[in-house]
Amino acid sequence: MTATMSPRTTHHTIAETILPPASESTRQKAVDYTLAGLRLALGWIFLWAFLDKLFGWGFATPEKNAWINGGSPTKGFLGNAVQGPFADFYKSFAGAAWADWLFMIGLAAIGTALILGIGMRIAAAAGGLLLVLMWTAVLPPENNPFMDDHLVYAGVLILLAVAAAGDTLGLGKLWGRLAITRRLPILK
Repeated sequence: MTATMSPRTTHHTIAETILPPASESTRQKAVDYTLAGLRLALGWIFLWAFLDKLFGWGFATPEKNAWINGGSPTKGFLGNAVQGPFADFYKSFAGAAWADWLFMIGLAAIGTALILGIGMRIAAAAGGLLLVLMWTAVLPPENNPFMDDHLVYAGVLILLAVAAAGDTLGLGKLWGRLAITRRLPILK
């Protein structure tokens, strides 16, 4: 004799078998590790942009345009790819030494802070600012009237800082115990 089950009961049982209900601590661990993964991914995006522009590994920057070979990290994008209401502003400093240095230091510092899980507040603020500036350089975005990945990444950076995502798989807890960080919480 076979038992019959309603489709809803069967679906519920299968769903619980695949992904059983989680306790509050299990859910919190999942959130913590997911945010840590996002932090590491965004850190790698920033750090990779720095490394590729520095050495010209041929992904976004050909070797001949590498910064160490005399190329400018800002000249190509700001000189040619910008559009919209701020295009003239960005083109006015494309390739300027101060812009190159500021951009590269920003990419390296933001990427390193995110990878290590330290200085999350400053990294989120600086990274968010850089991303919003990059968004304004291409207004309107190619595939949407206003939204693009730069704004989404900026929002994720804020979430990472608010959630102390550097504490999981990072040095955030240790960093937070330093005397200077306790004295100046903005450094956390």
